[in-house]
Amino acid sequence: MQFNRVLSIGTALTIAAMSSIPAIAAGDDVVTRQSSSPFADVAQAAQDAIINRGYTIDYHGFIGDMLKRTAGDVGASKELYKDAEFFTFCSAVVSRSVMEGDIGDIAYCPYVVFVYEEAAMPGKVTVGFRSLPEGGARDQVNDLLTEIVDEAAEGF
Repeated sequence: MQFNRVLSIGTALTIAAMSSIPAIAAGDDVVTRQSSSPFADVAQAAQDAIINRGYTIDYHGFIGDMLKRTAGDVGASKELYKDAEFFTFCSAVVSRSVMEGDIGDIAYCPYVVFVYEEAAMPGKVTVGFRSLPEGGARDQVNDLLTEIVDEAAEGF
């Protein structure tokens, strides 16, 4: 019982600390490409670009659907995305190379590719990823993710 109390206090402190952090826009570590292809085509192209390289998608998330579904629960009135999805995957070969270079680079796995169409800008689809810090074996991950988003932005 004491453990639950400590956990609750720790959780409350963490939430309080995080709520005081100012919101910031995506930074220089986010790489994006734009496409005028339909959202479904770009999302499928991203999925295909990952799978066709021999990787397994560990999770396919539907961020846009979740935000629409929960809007009323959180008192939201602004529609953010017409659609938004992400794909997570990892590469045994690339990840091993990266982590052998710096064991702390486990923090960057799995890799995430996202695709979205803003509600305010229909017809403009963004595909991208959060890049790893440059240098060493991490560069091969950035190269791989760049190839994937470039291919996805081209659509079908």
